[in-house]
This record gives sequence, C-alpha cells and structure tokens, in this order.
Amino acid sequence: MKLKNLLAAVCLAGLTGTVFAQTLKIGVTIPKTGPAASLGAGAANSISIWPETAGGVPLEITILDDASDPTGAVANVHKLLSQNNADVIVGSSITPSTLAMLDVVGAKQVPLISLASSTRIVDPVEGSRKWAFKVVANDSIWVGSVLEHMQANGVKTLGFIGFSDALGESWLTELQREASNHGVSIEAIERFNPRDTSVNAQVVKLLAAKVDAVLVGSSGTPSVLPALTLRNRGYKGKIYLTSGAGNHDVLRVGGAALNGVFLPVGRALIWKDLPDSDPFKKGLSEFAQKYEAKFGENSIDLFAAQAYDAYTLLDKAVPSALTQGKPGTSEFREALRDALENLKDVYANAGVYNFSPTDHSGLDKRASVMAEIKNGKFVPVAGGRH
Repeated sequence: MKLKNLLAAVCLAGLTGTVFAQTLKIGVTIPKTGPAASLGAGAANSISIWPETAGGVPLEITILDDASDPTGAVANVHKLLSQNNADVIVGSSITPSTLAMLDVVGAKQVPLISLASSTRIVDPVEGSRKWAFKVVANDSIWVGSVLEHMQANGVKTLGFIGFSDALGESWLTELQREASNHGVSIEAIERFNPRDTSVNAQVVKLLAAKVDAVLVGSSGTPSVLPALTLRNRGYKGKIYLTSGAGNHDVLRVGGAALNGVFLPVGRALIWKDLPDSDPFKKGLSEFAQKYEAKFGENSIDLFAAQAYDAYTLLDKAVPSALTQGKPGTSEFREALRDALENLKDVYANAGVYNFSPTDHSGLDKRASVMAEIKNGKFVPVAGGRH
C-alpha cells in the first residue's frame, strides 16, 4: 500500500512537471491478529481500496498490527509518529486500544480518527480528546436502537453479559441510563474476557434470573460464545448483540445457532435491502461495487464501511488544512484538526457527519438500524429504529 501510493505520487509529479515536496503520511494501527482480528480485517481491506490521493495530496499509508492489545497500539503510535512522521493516525478498531492512544496523540498534537465506538474516546472534547475524532456512532445511539426494539417487542426484563473492559462498561452504562425509559429492567449483570473459552458460570446465573432477553456487550467473534452458550443451555428468550458483532466472521463462527439473534447495524450491512429513495443507498452501492470487486460478493462489513469513512473525512478536510501549512508541519496538523472539527453534512457510509467543538463523533440516529440474523445474513427488521 505504501509503495503503491508513493509510485502514484511520482507519476503525478511527472505529469505535472513538478516534484511533490511531501505526501500526506497516514499511520494506521489496527488489530490484524488477536480477539479483535475480525474487526481489523475489514478495516485493512477497506484502506487497501482508498484512492491514491486525499484532497489532491498523494497518500503514504503505513499499517501496523496492534494484536488487539492496548500496549501494542500505543507502541505502534509512537513508531508511526517518531519514525514515519505521520500527519494523522487512524485506529484502533477497539475501545481499550484507542483510549490508551489518546495521551500520545494529544501530546504530539496529531489528529486521530478512531475506528472504535465508545463515547469516552471523544467526550468530553478537552485535553487529548481535542485531537480525537471517530467514525463510529456513540454507544448511546446503538443502545437506543436496541431499547426501542425491545420495547416494541415486549421485553421487560434484561440480562447483560459484556466484556470486562471499556467497551463492556460503556454499553452497560448506556443501558443503565436509558433502560427504564423504555420499560426495561436490568436484572442480571455478568462479565467475560475476550479470550475466554467458557462462560458457563455466567450463563447459569443469567438463566436463573429468568429474563426476557439477554444482551451480549462485546465485539467481534468473542460475541458468539455467550450467544451459543445461552442457546445450548436452552434459553428461549431474545438474544441481542452489539453493533460490534456486525461482521461476517461472527456469522461464520456462530452458524445456524445465531438465527433469530438481533443487533443494531449500519446501513452498509443491509444496503441491498434499502429502498432506492434512501439517501444513503447510492453512496453505499458505489462503495459496495468497489469493495466487492476486490473481496467478493457480500463481503462488506460495518468495519470496512466505517474505515472508508475515515478517508472521506480526510478528503474533505485536507484542502482547508493546506491553506495553513504543508503536510509534515505542526501548522498543517493543527489546521487538519480544525478542518475536521468544522465538517458539516458529510454523507458517508456510516451516516451524516456533523462535527463541532463539542462533538467529535458527529453521527446521529440515522447511523443505526435494527437487523436480525437469518440464514447467515443480516436482515432489517421492524420494531426499533429503521
């Protein structure tokens, strides 16, 4: 990827008769291995089909594997900034890693575009978070979609089993804040780790609570373990996953046992089922054709779509930043941060971005729709936001 874009820069220089003084250096840290590898795979695929330039400036992209580990993510960011002189960092795909990266990018005053979901990444917009943006809707939006579906489908009592990390805590916090407003009472709370191979003890407690539904507050393929354990132990209530489970590896690992499971997803996963009047369908169709031409039919996942949005935002912001400085300078990086913060009405794969000095997520309720897993596919459902 790095070599391809550098060659493009050289070719462009030859065509124009000038030599580019610099390229826009983008440093990426994502989980290509470890428990969150299924999230990083979609992001890596998406980045491989980014255009050669953003805002007219050739790109030089370096991608490092953080192995789903916050320590690895921090080490990668240090390397990308000190050795590669990156003008912007993209990543990571999971909340704990991104949170660990904040102090580094804040100290170096380099913009960060996160591919993770937690509101804590960008809120409050102060200190290091002034340099952080993200392309994933806040957990409150996903949770709201789930609770609306629960309310519409008669769910009164809820059990929760989530990661024992920042992602699990964020989902639980949002559920506790909003559940009662939808007539839902949280009766049992359990935790597990992404690398766990059994959750039998936790599921026994959830079954004893006799709840109407269970929400698995996790991401990627580890989300399958609690759902399968519930099914194998005879649980008959509704099972919900988070938006972080919206990828094909989850469907592959879970198989037929996931039929009937609900989750909030972005429109990218159900774009073929959208009516032609949907304002996002045209753009999603264009992205899908480009992505599937390289990776196969029905290969798109939420993480691929969101990673492409990182490019869209940079493409919109770079021209403004160039008026204040050249890539590789502190003036450019600060101007790029300011330009991102002032982007308005940017239609992209995840939704419509409207950033501000107090909102570095920028997405609203249009980012989330409810889906049901049926025969290895995500199918949009009524009841809840859609």
